[in-house]
Amino acid sequence: MWHLLYAEEKKPEPIIVNGDTVEYSADSKEVTATGNVEVVYKGSKLTCQKLTVNTQTKEGVAEGDARIDDQKGVIEGSKIMYNFETKTGTMVDSEFRANPYFGRARKVEKVSDIEFVAFKGYATTCSLDRPHYRIGAEKMNVFPGDKIQTRGDTFYIGNAPLFYLTQYNHSLKDPLMHVQFMPGKSKEWGPYLLSAWRYNLTDYLNGRIYLDYRANLGVAEGFGLNYTPQGFGKGDFKFYYTQERDHNLDKENRRPRIFQRYLVRNRYKWDIDERTNIVSEYYKIVDSKRFVAGTQYNFLKDYFYREYEEDSQPLTYALLHHSFSYSSLDILVQKRVNRWYTQTEKLPEIKFSMPSIQIGESPFYFEDASSYANLNQKNSVPSPSDADVSQNKFDTFNKLSLPTKVAFINLTPFISAQNIFSDNSEGVYHRTLQVNLSSGADMSTKFYRVINVKSNFLGLDINNLRHIITPSVGYSVSENSTMQASKARFGGNATVGSSAVSLSLSNKLQTKRKDQSVDLVDFLVTNTYNIKPKTGEKRGSSLSDFFFTLKLLPYSWMEINADATYKHSGSRSNTDYNHFTDANYNIDLNLGQDRSFGLGQRYERKGGNEITCQLNWRINPKWKFSVYERYERGHSPSVRRGMREQQYSISRDLHCWTVDLTYNDKRGYGSTIWLVFRLKAFPENEFGFDQTYHQPKPGSQSNP
Repeated sequence: MWHLLYAEEKKPEPIIVNGDTVEYSADSKEVTATGNVEVVYKGSKLTCQKLTVNTQTKEGVAEGDARIDDQKGVIEGSKIMYNFETKTGTMVDSEFRANPYFGRARKVEKVSDIEFVAFKGYATTCSLDRPHYRIGAEKMNVFPGDKIQTRGDTFYIGNAPLFYLTQYNHSLKDPLMHVQFMPGKSKEWGPYLLSAWRYNLTDYLNGRIYLDYRANLGVAEGFGLNYTPQGFGKGDFKFYYTQERDHNLDKENRRPRIFQRYLVRNRYKWDIDERTNIVSEYYKIVDSKRFVAGTQYNFLKDYFYREYEEDSQPLTYALLHHSFSYSSLDILVQKRVNRWYTQTEKLPEIKFSMPSIQIGESPFYFEDASSYANLNQKNSVPSPSDADVSQNKFDTFNKLSLPTKVAFINLTPFISAQNIFSDNSEGVYHRTLQVNLSSGADMSTKFYRVINVKSNFLGLDINNLRHIITPSVGYSVSENSTMQASKARFGGNATVGSSAVSLSLSNKLQTKRKDQSVDLVDFLVTNTYNIKPKTGEKRGSSLSDFFFTLKLLPYSWMEINADATYKHSGSRSNTDYNHFTDANYNIDLNLGQDRSFGLGQRYERKGGNEITCQLNWRINPKWKFSVYERYERGHSPSVRRGMREQQYSISRDLHCWTVDLTYNDKRGYGSTIWLVFRLKAFPENEFGFDQTYHQPKPGSQSNP
């Protein structure tokens, strides 16, 4: 049976009551329902075994497996006093669920649609009736989907109290663990323990406090800060400091040497509007050990090796990018702040880029790229400062083209001019004007044929085949540059007159899978034919090296990528030609259900020949493992054969936790073992920045 109750509003919204038995009393204005009761009102659903609700006040009492379910979460209790209009009420002996937290409490008061308060209970991310861990609290303020605040806390592992806290605050919008410990052992550090404590100051300021111990080096500490000021972008700041004690450097005096080493880093990005943004990085490293003990020591390499691998000499810069309708402007200021880096300062560099656009209603297209830069090449210490080089440089490139079609051929003739004005300070101050002129034409066309074939041979799922051949030819001729090559600085490109033909041939084999076009095979060959070059050992016309690129997608779960270089010709003094000089490939298998395999090879003739493989495999819902190996089998005297790196990891799902045990051995760096516990509810998903900037395209935003 069911009954409708109407709120006294201009546009009343009914409270729908369902139950095995529903009775209405006109005298008391109450509805009583029993047996499988369900009430839906304003997006909330209440279920229970018995309900009494007043039609005027909208207040009700629910008993027997009472439960309130809405988009914010779920609250259950033996008895619930609830106001359907204000969505407030009191629950006795209740349980609650506000993703990712579960909890119990003697009493829960739902004070508004966005907050409830639990008294004398606990919260946890473990959904078991007897959770593996929990935070017991006198009072918990829960804002579903936003944050949780607790007072008078005791942290339990099972039934054992581990430590006490006066309060605990956690933003549910922040999926990070608040406490992290990483023990391990390595050749350089010895036994170590890395720890981080995450903190939230405000909704816009949060970060970590670091306290690390390395047996061979001592204690290090620092902090990080992520800041997101409203309307002013986002950034992260990091400070990491240690007074390193190295016992091995002063064995004669039987006392350790102490070195001050620290890092200050700040990264920032602000999208001012859809067309304008600012990206900046500041990277300052102080490392007394490098100056005292030798240049083989590098703070970034010793303490943050992953960052060192990505960029061994990080830049300090600020970049402003603005996109116009058909062009873009970039202003870059780049300053060297670490003296042992050889870097080029740009104080500033201003670039204006306009891609090829049509000139009015004419068939011609015009392209422009202009820049001004004040450049200072700073050499690393101990090079003297008078060895540094400075230059003011103005560079403009203009290209005029006429895209047209001749029969079935797309033809684009063009002329271009580049003017470079610069003044150099390298012992003798002088000004130069460089002019590079070139002209030519680009030609391309397409041929295709459709092969009517449908087959599932070997599970390839072929639904017709389309073969596309795209030959492309480009011819260009350039005049002698007006500047001598010996005077070109900072990547200057003083040129000698030459002419060349660029050749490329693309082959694609396409089919349809699930009504979508798929490239089964994508094969590209490129080369350049140099016409009587005036520089180099070989002066006759000849082909240059062949470059091959191949991509195969035989199955949705398999992808193969390969590239190779074939050295076609050489000089009389160089007989190392008519060979493949390098070849690389990657085979990636995504087998689903946390199962994947990758195999790759990097081959260089008379050099390295490295094979890499990686396997990730989930054995069952509880266990998974991964293997990564790098093996060198090259024959060059400068390359040592054998295993270069191997890493083995096994993971165990502990319901609300995962534990990872990893062993890594890298040639020259020793072995490392670490054990990591992670709460599944808080995976690492912190925003970050690359350490380099990329030149943005006109009309686009740059990404940090």
